[in-house]
Amino acid sequence: MPAHTPGLPAVPDDLSTLGTLHRFQVVIVSYGEGHQDPPDDIHALTVNLVHALRNPPADPAVRDRLARLTGLDKTVREYVMNTPGARTLVDAAAERVRVLLLGWAQPRGKNVVVHVKCWGGRHRSVAVASELAALLAADGIGVEVEHRHIDRPLLPCRAGRAA
Repeated sequence: MPAHTPGLPAVPDDLSTLGTLHRFQVVIVSYGEGHQDPPDDIHALTVNLVHALRNPPADPAVRDRLARLTGLDKTVREYVMNTPGARTLVDAAAERVRVLLLGWAQPRGKNVVVHVKCWGGRHRSVAVASELAALLAADGIGVEVEHRHIDRPLLPCRAGRAA
């Protein structure tokens, strides 16, 4: 019998049952390539936004205000998702995840891992990862999301690129 502290749920002796398909089937990790510490899973499906969906507002005041927020903020998420091509990109990623779940992961009891990367890991990757997670969850797919660099400082723009 596992040890139990009154008032807290009991921890089972066999922890392997905690990671079953009944919990998560898809793990989505957003991050910023500019931080140079990508996730370790080299076999993950990658949605690369480093050069995609770059759509900084023309108004410097708006650009500065949005830069201080993250992709979890409704304003930023809507801005990113209204960028031409965003919906197509998310829909295509969701379809690839579904195919992997049915063809590879499900028979083996494996999670599908998705990396969504942009330059800084605070805006585009977070918004797209959140949108992808919501779309998959609406289909009844268990999803876990990690925003790896959301709390990191803003990175300077890369040489030759606008914000």
